[in-house]
Amino acid sequence: MPYAAVLTGYGAPEALVWSKVALPAPGPGQVRMRVHAAGVGPTDLKIRRGDLREVFPLPDPAVLGFEAAGTVDALGPGVTGVSVGEEVAAQLPTLGGYGEYALASAWTAKPAGVSWADAAALPASAEAALGVLRQLGVTSGETLLVLGAGGSVGVIATQLALSQGLTVFGATGTRDEQFVKDLGAIPVRYGPQLLAQMRTHVGKVDAVFDAGGKGGLRDAVELAGGPARVITLADEHAADFGVTLSAPTPDRAPDAVEQTMPLLASGQLRLRAQRLLPMRDAAQAHALLEAGTAHEKLILTL
Repeated sequence: MPYAAVLTGYGAPEALVWSKVALPAPGPGQVRMRVHAAGVGPTDLKIRRGDLREVFPLPDPAVLGFEAAGTVDALGPGVTGVSVGEEVAAQLPTLGGYGEYALASAWTAKPAGVSWADAAALPASAEAALGVLRQLGVTSGETLLVLGAGGSVGVIATQLALSQGLTVFGATGTRDEQFVKDLGAIPVRYGPQLLAQMRTHVGKVDAVFDAGGKGGLRDAVELAGGPARVITLADEHAADFGVTLSAPTPDRAPDAVEQTMPLLASGQLRLRAQRLLPMRDAAQAHALLEAGTAHEKLILTL
């Protein structure tokens, strides 16, 4: 029997236990992949704690993980265009990435030059980045402020916006300031001086993408002249400012991985630095991310 990091109950990271599970069988339109790498994100922590129990019902067995990369191992009924043995990356809306095997209903071919870790780091972040940029309706010549520009989603959103001809201001901590500048954005510092710093550059911005969810919405709304074109991925106080809280829906950016994988393969898209951990250490990965001591994208590997 295969193994997976199973959530044995809502609570602390230790609730993730490396356990035997049944080998999943692919249903109609699904493939089963032998997982090589899976990404860990902030939403995973919220699900583990039970913060999102009304939004993300747990599968049975309760295996977390929205994104994974691996080798196609079996095809479900009706699947065409892919063969057993092909290398793919997938976003997993119904979870399941923290295991030796996962089922996917949509997938993208992994180019040979893209590492397993990069392929696993891309799906959820690319979907969020491209999806929110579309929701904001940004166009060439506009000015965009990205809060959390050094994070996994912010890094991708910054580059995509720049490629569309926008001027991008990237709010980060000290650690990521140079990286964001190297991407081509104008770095500004998170914190109480954000508004004052922005005022030294521009009087207002056309839109704000909050990819970090760590504050700054009040300043964002003021800079954008209202909440209409301010969107956050994670700030729980969004409603207090009239700001839209964007959630991953099937129609937000279903083509995100297909659009960004070639950019990653060609070197036109950079990802946040990564830290690799064995998949059996999923609990440790959650503890590191929760403590704020992980400054890289955490990837679980097999």
